[in-house]
Amino acid sequence: MKIINLIENTPGIPNCGYEHGLSFYIETKNHKLLLDSGATDLFLHNAKILDIDLTKVDTMILSHGHYDHGGGIPAFLRINPDAHIYMKDSCREDYYHLKSDGVKYIGIDKSILEQKQCIQVHGDLEIDDELFLFTDITPRRYPAKGNLVLKKRVSGEYIQDTFCHEQSLVITQEGQRILLSGCAHSGILNILDRYIEIFHSEPDMVISGFHMMQEEPYSKEEVENIRQIAYYLAKMNTIFYTGHCTGMAAFDIMKEIMGDKLRLIHSGETILDV
Repeated sequence: MKIINLIENTPGIPNCGYEHGLSFYIETKNHKLLLDSGATDLFLHNAKILDIDLTKVDTMILSHGHYDHGGGIPAFLRINPDAHIYMKDSCREDYYHLKSDGVKYIGIDKSILEQKQCIQVHGDLEIDDELFLFTDITPRRYPAKGNLVLKKRVSGEYIQDTFCHEQSLVITQEGQRILLSGCAHSGILNILDRYIEIFHSEPDMVISGFHMMQEEPYSKEEVENIRQIAYYLAKMNTIFYTGHCTGMAAFDIMKEIMGDKLRLIHSGETILDV
């Protein structure tokens, strides 16, 4: 099994580009797949540098309907018109970031939804004995402040995004399970609770952003929330890889508690090759 990061916010492998976005290339016994595509077509450049043939990908999973995870899909479709693309049906809605200098559309290119290989998922989905998608995370323990500026536009009004367009991928391979998410807008603890409810065990590995990045310094309460999340994760028999929207300030707080159980992702790096 292979898991290779194709794009991330931070530089890693020489000659690989980086951007505010996330994408992974994964090989299992039966599949070659992508989780997300970054914000642009830069992941295609990195795949060439890493000698990865994306024309052989048979399955793509979109973790949620934001441009920094689905912006590269049109470019991927141009080189691979046959791979199945699984995304939540709610990815068709209009998502925005309310910023101090204005409102920015952060949804995906809606033309993707009209492509024949696009499969719009409603609820959980077992694709096969290797790939399982789950969604609909409703609890909100330790909510991220950064979520508050992320909205959905409905009938001309901006309302709070509930992240119903978010889904997580579970890969089962040779007796092990790996949980992959994009930004974990629903909260990594809440996602793990749902995972354990479904599979009755802890995952062997988690690969996900934690959506803790913010421009202003953390309050004492926010720091304590991050620490409590780290204490919870540290007790699990799980290795965690994170990056993208976690932010270095949060990573450093968590690393002090979690030690080698928490590892940082960089653009182009191999996470697993067995």
